[in-house]
Amino acid sequence: MHFVTFDQRPDLAERYFAEAESFWPPHMEFVYHDPVCEELWPRLGSEFPSFQFIVYDDTEDRFLALGNSIPFSWSGRDEDLPQGVPAVLGQAFSQREEGLRPTSLCALLAGVQPKVKATGLSAELLEYMKEIARRHGLSSLVAPVRPNLKDRYPLTPIERYAAWRRSDGLMFDPWLRTHERIGGRLAGIAPEGNVYRGTVSEWEEWTGLSLPESGLYVVSGALTSVKIDRDRDEGVLTEPNVWVVHSVAEG
Repeated sequence: MHFVTFDQRPDLAERYFAEAESFWPPHMEFVYHDPVCEELWPRLGSEFPSFQFIVYDDTEDRFLALGNSIPFSWSGRDEDLPQGVPAVLGQAFSQREEGLRPTSLCALLAGVQPKVKATGLSAELLEYMKEIARRHGLSSLVAPVRPNLKDRYPLTPIERYAAWRRSDGLMFDPWLRTHERIGGRLAGIAPEGNVYRGTVSEWEEWTGLSLPESGLYVVSGALTSVKIDRDRDEGVLTEPNVWVVHSVAEG
């Protein structure tokens, strides 16, 4: 199992996008429709190749996972963390154009291929991001986490959900729990972490639902309700992120 950045193995990066499966099931097509991410995400590989990586199993000649991250300048104060993934992308690209030196690494995606059964691989992706941060002299790894069981509780406010604990004291959400186990600490909530937009007909196509009137709808895979406005022919899903901060110092 090899962890390689895009600049180290551009041939494998190219193969990955030709061969790998989507992390997201068909009913979650909406995740591709945050306008800021649609514009900036494709530039990660060409402009920040040393911060994007793949995990490759050469014994079976298959791809196991993908990691996306981006360096940006952050004060280190929790209250100064951006408003989720699109805000981080916007800041990072603007700061790069301005020549501002980055201080931290932001984890954007740690995705394991759907058919891969590898216990602990998600944690290894985060640990490798810490290694990338150290390699580039960055002081921390921050993550605007999309909790992976929150879609089962779309009506529960994210502040309450993020505070839930199991009987053993560990965090209820598996993805937040993974961050906590490797030293991450909760640093705040980004209420508008991602904002997905589409026409009413697009939302009906994405979700397989009929949306006959304006109002709030619970749709499969979404962390909160989708707001449908038929007069404006628009559907908007505003999903929160949970900020987690990791130190990257070894030992």
